[in-house]
Amino acid sequence: QVQLVESGGGLVQPGGSLRLSCTASGATLDYYAIGWFRQHPGKEREGVSCVNSGGSTYYADRVKGRFTISRDNSKNTVYLQMNSLKPEDTAIYYCATLEGDNDSSYYYTGGSMAGNNWGQGTQVTVSS
Repeated sequence: QVQLVESGGGLVQPGGSLRLSCTASGATLDYYAIGWFRQHPGKEREGVSCVNSGGSTYYADRVKGRFTISRDNSKNTVYLQMNSLKPEDTAIYYCATLEGDNDSSYYYTGGSMAGNNWGQGTQVTVSS
């Protein structure tokens, strides 16, 4: 079974950038769709972005234009580049393999990101 480990979180000032990594072991990520989720204190986990095995990407409205998801199958890693960070981006960020290998149109027409194998999370804090 694939195991996922997130890294790259930390403290950054508003307007700053961070790059999160989601690295897999135990299996190749080549055939998996991978999603990034986040959870604010006291709130439910929400989908942020995802990429399918073919490279089709989806972004939630709250991060569109600021975050970029990418994958490097040679490194068995998926990245989330986060720019123009805002205090409301403060959360624990998780990556997960997704149920289904859906094209982005699935999500842009109302489909939900459903994770089924999760990393342990990495804290992102945006504060001055």
